[in-house]
Amino acid sequence: MSESLALKDIMNKPDRLAPGHRMCAGCGATIGVRAVLRGLHEGDHAVIGNATSCLEVSSFIYPYTAWEDSYIHNAFENAGATLSGVETAYKILKKKGKVKENYKFITFGGDGGTYDIGFQSLSGAMERGHDMVYVCYDNGAYMNTGIQRSSATPMYADTTTTPAGKVSNGKPQYRKDLASIIAEHHVAYVGQTTFTKDFKDIHRKSEAAIYAEGPAFLNVMTPCPRGWRYETSEIMEICRLAVETCYWPLFEYDHGKWILNYEPKNKLPIEDFLKPQGRFKHLFKAGNEHLIESFQEEVDRRWEELLKKCN
Repeated sequence: MSESLALKDIMNKPDRLAPGHRMCAGCGATIGVRAVLRGLHEGDHAVIGNATSCLEVSSFIYPYTAWEDSYIHNAFENAGATLSGVETAYKILKKKGKVKENYKFITFGGDGGTYDIGFQSLSGAMERGHDMVYVCYDNGAYMNTGIQRSSATPMYADTTTTPAGKVSNGKPQYRKDLASIIAEHHVAYVGQTTFTKDFKDIHRKSEAAIYAEGPAFLNVMTPCPRGWRYETSEIMEICRLAVETCYWPLFEYDHGKWILNYEPKNKLPIEDFLKPQGRFKHLFKAGNEHLIESFQEEVDRRWEELLKKCN
């Protein structure tokens, strides 16, 4: 965030997502939304897009809404297309003098609607260069429709479509690295973040994304207590372990430059992140040690690849 703003001032900004929605206790999505929207400067307006998701069905129950800004619910697959159209219309109206206020364009989608179903419209919006921010709240599965696997689901996770049991060890594929894929579109800004103890990382990256001139993308890890099966009070610890094991590195791509934001002094083993989550409990049964080793190898490979990008 702007250096002139202290953390206390940032946290005391009026919330742009009002309480009273129906999201689960311990859900990361609404924490992420509130943190991202604190990146908006006072006096600036926003148009919020929202792909069909847990977030949408729980925050917008017609005719009631928890959103303080202009809000558009669009279909699962077209969040990128919807906001790119609105942003284009705004530019035309501003040029004609019919709109004088400053607006920012921010759309939210879960990983199912971003990594998979909505990837085509997201990629198109980024490639065309629209001045907008796409925020993926990544909870690692299609949580709204019953915890089915997505391409964001980590290797060996137990989901309803990749159940762990006698004939399966969970999802066999590793998760897609979407933040890096969007960076390869040569956009203005990409940030990967989650909830750190002082929220400084997500606040700073949100402001950077919102006020970058051109397309920007934020990938925010937002744990889901139902799908990940952890105690609701443990969300911050889950996020800390994701970062300290390098499962979820904090990095950004700023106008062509890769930047590593945090490197653990003592990189923790991946089992520290996996063990508190019920979706991975089968990995800790006798005879499955090789699965954890395989998971660790992939985390290490991707970490080394990121270090090279960040020089």
